[in-house]
Amino acid sequence: MSEFIVNLPSLGDDAGDSAKVSFVYVNVGDAVAENGDLIEMVTDKATFNVPSPKSGKVAKILVAEDDEVKVGEPICALEI
Repeated sequence: MSEFIVNLPSLGDDAGDSAKVSFVYVNVGDAVAENGDLIEMVTDKATFNVPSPKSGKVAKILVAEDDEVKVGEPICALEI
């Protein structure tokens, strides 16, 4: 198995360059499917879920609720 880092994706032109962690759906050790929800994020314009780009197992959660995260920063790591 290898580790795959999931970064906060681009929020779109109108949403800015950072978002706040609202809710973490997964725990370390959880299995996740591709496109399964990992983390709920909030900006001043929208609330959205960050989906898993791959299937795997959650190895690390690198953010906590209320953390401010910039686009491109790591939010979790998956074992794939």
